[in-house]
Amino acid sequence: MISSERSFARRIDLTSLQLFVAVCELGSIGRAAEREFIAASAISKRLSDLEATLGTPLLYRHARGVDLTPAGESLLHHARSVLYSLEKMQGELSEYADGVRGHVRVHANISAIVQFLPEDLGAFTRAHDGIKIDLEEHLSSEVVRAVHEGAADLGICHLPEGTSELQSLLYRRDALVLVVPADHPLAARHSIDFVDSLDADHVGLHTNSSIYVAMHQAALAADRTIKLRIHVTGLDAMCRMIDNGLGLGVMPLRAFELMQGGIGRGLASVALDDPWAAREIRLVARDFSTLPVAARMLVKHLHASAPASEQLAA
Repeated sequence: MISSERSFARRIDLTSLQLFVAVCELGSIGRAAEREFIAASAISKRLSDLEATLGTPLLYRHARGVDLTPAGESLLHHARSVLYSLEKMQGELSEYADGVRGHVRVHANISAIVQFLPEDLGAFTRAHDGIKIDLEEHLSSEVVRAVHEGAADLGICHLPEGTSELQSLLYRRDALVLVVPADHPLAARHSIDFVDSLDADHVGLHTNSSIYVAMHQAALAADRTIKLRIHVTGLDAMCRMIDNGLGLGVMPLRAFELMQGGIGRGLASVALDDPWAAREIRLVARDFSTLPVAARMLVKHLHASAPASEQLAA
């Protein structure tokens, strides 16, 4: 950090940031003063000092309250991020006092969570019961962004192109299949090109999901369109929609196999011959060597959980 940045950090007061956020949320210095149990004049003084430090007005003050200036909008975004990070830090550090010996923040896509992570994380936590894992489900693109911005220690996803600034290791491979009702004419096929399914209605995941993006690109390459009847947010919901005649769907084979004993029992899967149907799920980090010890232990466990042949191909 250069000298000017250190000086700026020292001049920013966290209490003033908290009060600034309170004023923005309530739209009034008076209401913020009541909520924070502090004199309105004291808040006004802190806000004036904050504006002087930053060298720009942050609020438009009027009889009904306050409105944010463009600079104020920017500061509100950053102030919330700073205060949220402090709350996370307090929560994580307090857990060390309670005996937790590590804390790993993991963001993963739905394919990894449904197919592999329950067993792999279960085995890890049984072996390392002092390490807490916070797992959140996100789209692959959001997983990558969270890792890049430091909101997650570790990402597990299908790595989009153009993310070479992040490091990655192979976790697992999966294969996408076309899921159809068991009595559908396509159910008798051993395999199929995705474009051969485009005459039928489809049930799709979120438009930004890696599966839907691959489907869309395949249809576009064939100068076709997907007759998307409905979007769903989960693979279980997709199976229920397909089972009730609302269309066909594309999902990972192992995820479908896990559902066949329940909501997928009236469905069948057809292998996709398309190259994009064979995918890699990868572990993603900004720098594996600089991760906290607990996170490096988890990476080692997850990377080792893949079959040996897949580890060699990483």
